[in-house]
Amino acid sequence: MRAGDPRAAGIDAVRRGVAGRLNAPRPAIVETSPGGEPRVVDRELVMVVREEWRVVDRWWTDEPVDRRYFEVVLESGRNVCVYRDGEQRCWFTQRA
Repeated sequence: MRAGDPRAAGIDAVRRGVAGRLNAPRPAIVETSPGGEPRVVDRELVMVVREEWRVVDRWWTDEPVDRRYFEVVLESGRNVCVYRDGEQRCWFTQRA
């Protein structure tokens, strides 16, 4: 990744803020449908989108939160929670 790439900023933020935390968010490679739903997560096909929700919080601070979450089932059968961070403009994954 090049300097200035939004994904690099997201990776750096994760490394700074969550070192050692259980089930910490990890940067993800996500391909989406035209509507923004994940279709491929880390090169694995999404079989089912089980749930979708949005979190908008701390908008009045210097560190607002704007995330669109999806709980998905991957082709391997794994359940994964994936979200797009609207502030950092990148994707992250966590175990569901």
